[in-house]
Amino acid sequence: MRLDLMHPADQLVTIMRRIYGYGMTTTSGGNLSILDDNGDIWITPAGVDKGSLTQDDMVRVTAKGEVIGRHRPSSEWPFHSILYKRRPDIKAVLHAHPPALLGFSIVRKIPNTLLIPNMEKICGEIKIATYEVPGSDELSENIARVFDTGVNTVMLENHGVVVGHTDLFAAFRAFETLDFCARLEINALRIGTPRSLSEKNIEISHTKNNVELDDFIPKKHSSEERLARVKMCQLISRSYDQRLFTSTQGTFSERLSDGSFIITPYGMDRKYIRPEDIVRIDGNKKEFGKNPSRSALLHQEIYKNNPDINSVIVAHPPNIMAFAVCDAVFDSRIIPESYIMLRDVPKLPFGSSFMQPKLTAKEISTKTPVVLIENDCVIVAGTSLINAFDRLEVAEYSAKAIIAASELGDIYKIDDREISRINIAFNLD
Repeated sequence: MRLDLMHPADQLVTIMRRIYGYGMTTTSGGNLSILDDNGDIWITPAGVDKGSLTQDDMVRVTAKGEVIGRHRPSSEWPFHSILYKRRPDIKAVLHAHPPALLGFSIVRKIPNTLLIPNMEKICGEIKIATYEVPGSDELSENIARVFDTGVNTVMLENHGVVVGHTDLFAAFRAFETLDFCARLEINALRIGTPRSLSEKNIEISHTKNNVELDDFIPKKHSSEERLARVKMCQLISRSYDQRLFTSTQGTFSERLSDGSFIITPYGMDRKYIRPEDIVRIDGNKKEFGKNPSRSALLHQEIYKNNPDINSVIVAHPPNIMAFAVCDAVFDSRIIPESYIMLRDVPKLPFGSSFMQPKLTAKEISTKTPVVLIENDCVIVAGTSLINAFDRLEVAEYSAKAIIAASELGDIYKIDDREISRINIAFNLD
């Protein structure tokens, strides 16, 4: 999808639907704008249901100040306007108040973007603007003054967040990533003490480069491969919709019967991945003109070691990842279904997945299908694509249940005797 070719009004509709659809704003909350090349500003309207906006609802304010459209521009129009004047590099502005970020704004703190790699790169430096009445010139000046320091993301005291960026999709990625960081930190605080990446770990993470493989041009795409691409895209979409993936994170792969495998591309918005975007890996070669996920070598090693594993997922859902960023131990023995699907889940040191893919791959098998990597990711393996996806869902839902239970009282795990009975009943030994 060529997002840069979309009309500004369509871009506003597309992103607002994502924000509203994923519970990151309310019917009346939040606003977006885009600075067009001719100096016009396109902005979401005031007082119109954010869940049902259309292109015709968008408001255009010309460079001369003429308002064109059937609605009034957002009441927060003043700070959008001043940001474009004060920061010529900003071409889009996003403002919203999702619950997790609102939580941080009312305690006047900034979410930790150093719990897993690359979050600080996407979000950049974040600062806080002093509270003022919404829509007022004073609030606009408070926000603009912070943006004047060069940051692109500003938390507002008791009011949410504002992101300004080079385009609306970049603004959304920073906004979504910061919201993910907020949810991850809140979850981790409920079960332990979050640990930030050290400077050394951050430096190590920067060594995770794109996969260097020779190119090949496929002579054909079998019916098996074509169907696998379609099903993979369907599950990527489900993963995104269920907040198991974000726009910048999450990788699927699936082994094909000829020994090659297909995998998610690197750097592509997970919301818009299509079958033709998926990358095929055959031996030490990748499909011509495409960049596979940077975890491709890990997937390849897992397949080499495990003939019964046919799909691998690397993901960062905010509940299971809470156990990866603090000292709490994730124990799947909460209900039989969780233990049967997940078994015992080891936690490996940070960097294992990309610095030592061969050793990490040896930790994964049909008997140990789920592995946590400290401050990095969860790796899930399955006999099929749907089996791996099911395990990822179960891991995230189980983690969410444990986090909720931690606030209710003592947690009682299934004891060793009952685990032995489960192992026998389901032939897990």
